[in-house]
Amino acid sequence: MAQSEFSPPEEGDRIAISSGTLQVPARPIIPFIRGDGTGRDIWSASERVLEAAVTKAYEGRRQLVWYEVFAGEAAKRRFDDWLPAATVEAFREYLIGIKGPLTTPVGGGFRSLNVTLRQQLDLYVCQRPVQYFSGVPSPVKRPEKVDMVIFRENTEDIYAGIEYRGGTPEAARVLDFFRENFPEQFAKVRFGTPERIQEYMDRASPGHSAPSVEVGIGIKPVSEVGTIRLVKAAVDYALTQKRRSVTLVHKGNIMKFTEGAFRDWGYAAAERIFGERVYTWAQYARTQAERGEEAARAEQAAALERGALLIKDAIADIALQQVLTRPEEFDVIATLNLNGDYLSDALAAQVGGIGIAPGGNINYVTGHAIFEATHGTAPKYANLDKVNPGSVILSGEMMLRYLGWKEAADLVLKGLSGAIASRRLTYDFARLTEGATEIGCSAFGDNVIAHM
Repeated sequence: MAQSEFSPPEEGDRIAISSGTLQVPARPIIPFIRGDGTGRDIWSASERVLEAAVTKAYEGRRQLVWYEVFAGEAAKRRFDDWLPAATVEAFREYLIGIKGPLTTPVGGGFRSLNVTLRQQLDLYVCQRPVQYFSGVPSPVKRPEKVDMVIFRENTEDIYAGIEYRGGTPEAARVLDFFRENFPEQFAKVRFGTPERIQEYMDRASPGHSAPSVEVGIGIKPVSEVGTIRLVKAAVDYALTQKRRSVTLVHKGNIMKFTEGAFRDWGYAAAERIFGERVYTWAQYARTQAERGEEAARAEQAAALERGALLIKDAIADIALQQVLTRPEEFDVIATLNLNGDYLSDALAAQVGGIGIAPGGNINYVTGHAIFEATHGTAPKYANLDKVNPGSVILSGEMMLRYLGWKEAADLVLKGLSGAIASRRLTYDFARLTEGATEIGCSAFGDNVIAHM
């Protein structure tokens, strides 16, 4: 089978975007990837749930028209290509799609298929809502206090993939460049020369020869433009959804010119773009310096009283503590790539685990979006009709809401809430829930539909 045999459906219409607004037809064509491992099971259940929600909400006036494309193991088997160009082109052409979990290839080639899709389509926002469904087993006492939406920058930071393996000519060239041009910075590479390695060996293991110089090198790009578009998307969302605050999470106390710049650029962009609709802690600091603490407090109180959105910041390690101990103080979070990865999974654990954590990768300028399961492929459970399809179901709910199909999205949430409350659950929840009945993946999908 050749890549040219990707066959879009004969029915349905393309989604378009005009002046920044999606133009969604009644029967949009939606590319999808089933996923590897358990992906086949969870996609089957999720597809039925999403179709049932659309049918019930619109009584046949609207329909999702699916277009299967391939990536991961299925693509490798069929086309000898982990990520065929035709798949990327389908997502590019039809704007909005959805996917199950994908295997990361071992060895050379792609570092991650998910990251590659985000990079190639410039899906600069990874949007991760985290909310609690009553009855889901949780390791914390008050999981219902967790109600946050994470906007994780998707294309920069160390996930940009600028890395060189230690001992390679490329790594040596980077080290030579720093040694020759920035000797003070090169001195911070603790074991960057044979002499420094031997000096250490003489102290730690006298009589032993030093190993060769092997230093892995990674470059962390963080740009003003990348920051502005991420923060703008987060603030736009918070204002539209009438949220209380946006927190810029960073490690700028250490990485001052990357993560510290993210904070500073974020504050400046929020003030410049949104004016009096927001109030920032940067404004607070300026007023405090000019007129004192009392004046700054009064200014912030007045801004919040008139309905301004508070823009604040938190150091990443403290934020990881506080989302656990004081989750009610966080609402929308805007952060860099690596911080967002940690935060997303840590918060998912508080509300029941990554098995029901949805995600969307979005470019709010071009309209492109891929919604996805955020967990792995769990191959040992493949084809056993056992796993929880909640992550893809909720990613589909995000997709429906992004399409503007709010009524169908609300039905998905209603159905999932009812299914969980019924205590007829997949094994991951059933084993932790008193009085629960364990059911399979497909039966759980039926349960969600029954509770719409």
